[in-house]
Amino acid sequence: MAIKRLKAQPLPADFLDRLQKFTTNASTGSLYTGERKAVTSPFFEGQLGWVGVGTVEDVEEAFTLARRAQPMWAAKPVKYRAALLNRFHDLVKENRELLADIVQLETGKDRTAAYDEILDVMNNARYYANIAEDELEMKARPGAFPVITKTVQQRVPKGIVGQISPWNYPLALGISDALAALVAGNAVVAKPDLNTPFSNIISLNLLLNAGLPRDVFQIVTGTGREVGQAIAQRCDYLMFTGSTQTGKILGEVVGERLVGFSAELGGKNPMIIAPDADIEAHIDTIATACFSNSGQLCVSIERIYVPDAIFDRFINEFRDATERITLGTGLNWNYQMGSLINQDQLDTVQKFVDDAVAKGATVVTGGKPRPDLGPFFFEPTVLTDVSDDVDLLTQEVFGPVVYVQRVADTDEAIRLANSTSYGLNASVFGAPDTAWEIAEQVEAGGVTINDGYAATWASVSTPLGGVKQSGVARRHGPEGLTKYTEVKNISEQRIMSMRGPKQLPRRYYGQLMTTALDLGKKLRFLP
Repeated sequence: MAIKRLKAQPLPADFLDRLQKFTTNASTGSLYTGERKAVTSPFFEGQLGWVGVGTVEDVEEAFTLARRAQPMWAAKPVKYRAALLNRFHDLVKENRELLADIVQLETGKDRTAAYDEILDVMNNARYYANIAEDELEMKARPGAFPVITKTVQQRVPKGIVGQISPWNYPLALGISDALAALVAGNAVVAKPDLNTPFSNIISLNLLLNAGLPRDVFQIVTGTGREVGQAIAQRCDYLMFTGSTQTGKILGEVVGERLVGFSAELGGKNPMIIAPDADIEAHIDTIATACFSNSGQLCVSIERIYVPDAIFDRFINEFRDATERITLGTGLNWNYQMGSLINQDQLDTVQKFVDDAVAKGATVVTGGKPRPDLGPFFFEPTVLTDVSDDVDLLTQEVFGPVVYVQRVADTDEAIRLANSTSYGLNASVFGAPDTAWEIAEQVEAGGVTINDGYAATWASVSTPLGGVKQSGVARRHGPEGLTKYTEVKNISEQRIMSMRGPKQLPRRYYGQLMTTALDLGKKLRFLP
C-alpha cells in the first residue's frame, strides 16, 4: 500500500493567532467561563485551544438572548436575510484556506474531504439565498368558493431552532442546515461536538462579519447529555445529525412537547455492482465511496454486492484501487486519506474487524492500525466471506472498512441491500438503463448511480435524508427551508357568508353545497 510517511509535527507558527482572530467573542460566555475542555488534533502535536463545558444555565441564557433577538430578525425582509447569506458565501470563499486548515486539524481528515465541507457550505448558502424569497413569500391559494373566498398561505418562522451537530463534518453539518433556518427568520442555538468546536465558531464569526445580529445565533459548547438535552427541551424545532440511538432519545424529548424534529441518523449503506458495470472506469470512484474521510461519513458505503459472474474480476480491481490510496498527515494535498478522529473510534473499528476475522472473514487488504503515521490511523480495509453472525454485517462501522459479498444476480443484491433497518444512502454502478432500474427498487433516501454519494449530496435542489431507522424529515431542497416554518392559512370571506345568502332557506343549504361540490368535481375546480 502506498504510504506518505509524514510524522506528527508542531502546529504552523501563525495558526493559533489566526484561530484566535476568528473565535474571540464569537460565541456565548459559556465558551470562556467555567470548566474548560482542551481541543486537540488527531495528527498534530500541541493543543489547538480550549472551549468551555457548558451547563443548563448557559443554554438557558443562550435561549434568552436568542428569543429576544429573533422577532427583530424575523421582521427583516426575506431579501435582506438572503443578501446576508450571499455575503457569508463570499466570506467563506475568501477564508477557505483557514477553514480547510481548522477542519483538518480538528478531524484529521485529508484536504480534499476538508474542501468538500467548504464547498457544501457555499453551495447551501447560494441555493437558499436564491430560493428564499419565492419559497417564503405570501402565496395566493384557491379559496373555498371563487370570488367570495380569498385565501393566502403565509410562512412564519418556528422561532428558535436547536441544532446538534457531529464531529465528522463539523463545518458542513455545523452551519449548512443553520443557514436555511436563519434565512427563514429563525434564531439558532447550536451545540457542536466537543471534539470539533472551532469550525462552528469560525462560521459564526463569518456570519457576524456578514451582518448577522449577534444574538440571533448562539453556540453553547458542552456534552450531549447536558447541553444537547437542554437544547432539545427548549427549542421550537430540533435539527440533529448523529446516531440512530441518540436520535431516538432526542425524538422522545421533543415529542413530549409536540415540537418538530429533523434528523439524519445512521446508515449501513449498500452498493450494487451490476453485471454490465464498467468496473475499470469506475473502480477508483468506488474506492472513494468507501474510504473518503476514512469512512467516517454517514453516507459512506460499507457493503458491496457483486454478481458471481464478475466477482473475481471486481475484487481484484477493488483490492488494487484500495491499495493505491495514500495515507498521510499535514495541511496539504499530498495524500488521499487521513486519520480517524480519536482512540475511541480506532478501538471501534478494530473491534469490528477483529470480530469478523475471528468468525471466518477474509482480509483482502488492510485490516490494521498504522501507528507509524499517527495514533489513530487505520488502513482502508476490504473483507470478504463475512458470516451471518458478524457484527459489521448489519451494524454501522463508521470507519474505513467495507465488505464485499458474492451474489447470484441483481435480484439477490437488491434483496440484501434492502434487508437492514437502515435506509440512508445507496449506490449502483452499471449501464444507465440497468442502474436506473435497480435504483428505483432500493430502499434509501438517496441512491447515486455511478458514484458513491457526491452526486446526490451536492444536488441541493432535491431533498435528501433517510428512511426507516436512518432519519426523519429532509435537508436540502425547498423542504430543507420550509421545515423551519409554520404555514398559516389566512382566508377572507367576502360578499356573503359561507352558509349562503340570508334569504336562502336552511333546508336548501345542503343541496346547494352538494351541487356546488359536484360541479367543482366535473370542472376540476380546486379545491
